[in-house]
Formats: sequence, C-alpha cells, structure tokens
Amino acid sequence: MKASTWYEAVAQCQQDGAPYVIVTVISIAGSTPREAGSKMVVTDAQSIDTIGGGHLEFDAINTAREMLSGGTRGKNNTSTEIRSYPLSSKLGQCCGGAVKVLFEVCNRHAQHIAIFGAGHVAKALVPILAQLPLRISWIDSREDLFSHPLPANVKMVVEEAPETEVRGLEENTWLVILTHDHQLDYRITEQALKYPALPFVGLIGSQTKAKRFITKLEHRGFDENDLARLATPIGDTSIPGKRPIEVAVSIASQIIQRLHASEDNNQDTAVTNADRFNTKEHNV
Repeated sequence: MKASTWYEAVAQCQQDGAPYVIVTVISIAGSTPREAGSKMVVTDAQSIDTIGGGHLEFDAINTAREMLSGGTRGKNNTSTEIRSYPLSSKLGQCCGGAVKVLFEVCNRHAQHIAIFGAGHVAKALVPILAQLPLRISWIDSREDLFSHPLPANVKMVVEEAPETEVRGLEENTWLVILTHDHQLDYRITEQALKYPALPFVGLIGSQTKAKRFITKLEHRGFDENDLARLATPIGDTSIPGKRPIEVAVSIASQIIQRLHASEDNNQDTAVTNADRFNTKEHNV
C-alpha cells in the first residue's frame, strides 16, 4: 500500500532501508499555511504529506534532497538542520508570517549487501537479512530459483555472468558469495578484491576451499591488505551445523556483528561532528 501520511512513509522507509528526511514545522509566527508540528517525509524519489505547499514546501523538498545527497546545501553532512523561512514575496508567498523548519536525515547510510547465488543457503539467508535496515541486491543467472515475493528492500538481479556485477557495486558494499559453482565463486572473489572500496568479501566453503582460493589469489598478486578483506569461510564459527538454515544463521550473525560495529563507529563520528558543529541553523 502506498504511504499517504508522514508516519506511514517513515514505516515504509524503515522497512525498505531507504534514506529519508523528516521535515517538521517547529515554530510559527503570524499567518502561516500549516500549524507547528506539521510534518512531511522526503525521499530521493517522492514527498509524502505536506507542510503547507507552495514555494515553502518546494524549497524544503529541495533542501531535504540536497541533505540526502550530501550536496552543497548539505555540505557539512549534518543529519539535523533548522531553517527559518519568512513567508514574504522573496519566497513567492504573501502570508506575512514566518516558520522554522527542522530537517532530520534518517537511514542515509543504510548498508548495501550484494548476495551472489540463489541456492538453499541464500534462500534461507535473504529473509533473515531483509528484516534488518539493509539494501540487498540478490544476484544469480537462474531467474527461476529466486523466492517470490521478494521483500521490499531486496532487488533481484538476473545476470548470465554474475561476476560482471561486481564492477558496478557502490562503495562500501558488502559481498556474500554463495554460488553453486566454485569457479564462479573464484571469479567473483577475484573481481571484488580488485576494488579496495569493497571492504567485506564473504565467501562460503570449507577450510580446504579457503586455503586453495587464498593460494591462487596470492599467485595472482593479491597482497595481505587485499586478502584482509576476504572472510572465508564466511559466518560466525560459534554457530554449529551444516544445514542451510544453520549456515544462514551463522552468516547473518556475522553480518549483524559488522552492522553494530559500523553503527558504533558512525555514532562516534556523529558525536565528534556534533561537538564541532552542533545543530545547523540557516535563514532563508
């Protein structure tokens, strides 16, 4: 169901792991189109609900999208910002009042994970990971193997040569390699290790397979820094079992640990930035 209110939009964005901005009128003076507390949600593709329409809302939407993209108006990369809007002829509105608007960026850094392979382990893993604030690309050459319907934050990618998808992955994507073919596993792994911006390359398999792959990669010229990004066998070794669901839970455990470590690092950075900048306030 398409969201029609700001709170429905927040719930949908949280489920999808999509970045969004909550725009709130926090104070008013004089005649204004909406009361304090009015909210809307802005994503990179749509806006939901309203703070009053007109040029005020048009400017607020543009500001929110600049903050999402890290553009010039959001150049300090803050997650919270306050703007003051006099509703005068300069803004193309003649209410004569003034409003202050709070912009809150959420889910901007939702982690992207690329899962290669649509076999038994992947089918058990995807529904688990889809419940987390992640964006998931699920990649295989065999369209008939994908589970349907897919969760909203999972994108199916059918590609005859899955290893070619690696070069198009965004920076900081985590890879989970679970294909049916060891040679394909190797090709994907080798491609991924060529890109330092891909920090986690998780590969399923036995210790024997891991040693064989690492030896081959070393012979191809990959050094310790490259191989440090390779996690093989992938998964939390404290979780036993070889059934697909057991392996999936083991992999999910490792991903969850990485997610929390990333969140802790982001919070530390946010605290540092807050000390430097505090909340940004601008007059428009």
